[in-house]
Amino acid sequence: MPLVVHPHLHRRRTGVTRHVESVVPALAAHGEACVLESGLYGRALREALPRLGWAELWRRACREPVVWHAHRNNELLAGWVLRALGADLRLVYTRHASHPPSWPTRLCMGLSDRVVSLTAEIARAVGLPSTVVPHGVDLHRFRPPADRATAWRALGRGGRYGLGVVGRIRPAKGQGDFATAWAQVAVRHPDWHGVLVGQALGPDGPFAAGLASPRLELVGEQADVVPWYQGLTVLVQPSHAEGLSLAFLEGLASGCCVVASRVSDFPSLVEDGRTGFLFEPGDVKGLAGILEMLCADPARARAVGDAAAEEARARFGIDREVAALASLYRELGG
Repeated sequence: MPLVVHPHLHRRRTGVTRHVESVVPALAAHGEACVLESGLYGRALREALPRLGWAELWRRACREPVVWHAHRNNELLAGWVLRALGADLRLVYTRHASHPPSWPTRLCMGLSDRVVSLTAEIARAVGLPSTVVPHGVDLHRFRPPADRATAWRALGRGGRYGLGVVGRIRPAKGQGDFATAWAQVAVRHPDWHGVLVGQALGPDGPFAAGLASPRLELVGEQADVVPWYQGLTVLVQPSHAEGLSLAFLEGLASGCCVVASRVSDFPSLVEDGRTGFLFEPGDVKGLAGILEMLCADPARARAVGDAAAEEARARFGIDREVAALASLYRELGG
């Protein structure tokens, strides 16, 4: 496998950030892989990751093929410019969003040598030839805690049990639906405490602020989300539209009882009632009914979470994703 570089030219941590942090170390079993950042954007990635500087990248790419695996338009354009200047870069672009790409994004994707889609739904929306490679989860990092009650108490949020949403806060992610449903349920279940883990940017700030209540706390963006997955008994993913949510898979692997809207590939990833629960996107009443049932029966929520973790170990490990990517990189490096 040739040298593989995953650039991260973004100012904040996102699901893409966590994906890069998981996949790059796992690729080390197949060859040399590293990340590349820019001082212009800051250093959002964990310090422990193997890194390559711009000067070293240029030196290597002038004497050997290098795979440049971009996840954003600016990263792909940067790779294209370097190749135009003479670097031997093989350009790969992963499409994370489920909606059809805009014309600038489609133009950028046309500059790549390979397009990767996270799901078959995304591949159809892309409208270009692509290889479907679903997300995988680092099962060593994302795993059930020794004791979930202790993990929740360590977060210092009150109550005996936690439930909430992990991800960027904005209307399309459905946190408003969750807040409305939880307000209907919370009054009958004082042992439970709700949290929204994530950041709201720009115009989404007032929307996020309007969701907070005494039983629903905004805890902001977290550099390490593992303690939250291990503390939450119920993880809700109420998106109105989604690519393939890494938070969804991380929650399953961490033994959360995941309650998700029927979007993306979610229905194929959980068995409704056994390894998770599903509701129609935007169906606040349906979501409230599921939350009522789980809050009244924490033992069932724990049992579903345990089954989800077992399923994740069997189906969603990062090794499958990495093997598929390594095969694609070897084809490009020939």
